[in-house]
Amino acid sequence: MERKVKYDYAFKLECAELVLKKHYSEVYVSKLKQTARSNIRKWVSFYKCYGEIGLLSRKNQSYSIDFKLKVIKAIKKDSLSLKATGLRFNIPDQAIIVKWKKDFANFGIEGLKAKQRGRPISMSNYKRKKHKSGKPLTREEELLEENERLRCENELLKKLQALIQARRNPKP
Repeated sequence: MERKVKYDYAFKLECAELVLKKHYSEVYVSKLKQTARSNIRKWVSFYKCYGEIGLLSRKNQSYSIDFKLKVIKAIKKDSLSLKATGLRFNIPDQAIIVKWKKDFANFGIEGLKAKQRGRPISMSNYKRKKHKSGKPLTREEELLEENERLRCENELLKKLQALIQARRNPKP
């Protein structure tokens, strides 16, 4: 799987101007610049619609719920394609619109709300360290702690021994 390539503003502008001002075909420019024809077509469309500003990168753009709802309603009302919707509302990627439509169909307006980003914090598996109290441990508590410490040490030694064996006898 290839890595998604990001193009800078100057490159997009140059490609769009080759098509619009020098009247080169999109196919020729895509071969000349070694990029996908769909990218050239998208850049030309945004350039025609919004000028040079349409080619600026919009990283981590966040959209309001009202805007998302407006886009979805416009698609239904005017029977817009994804490409036409992206152009009309200056949304650079059609996948964003598809996701909004899917979320709206499944969850309604709640699906259009901004979601928390990143890994969720899960505290259910987290064991807190017991706070040491000022009173001394009973004999039974001392033995339980020692038993747990020895169990951990034993497991560690077993894993170390297994690693040593695996290095000595590599499997073909």
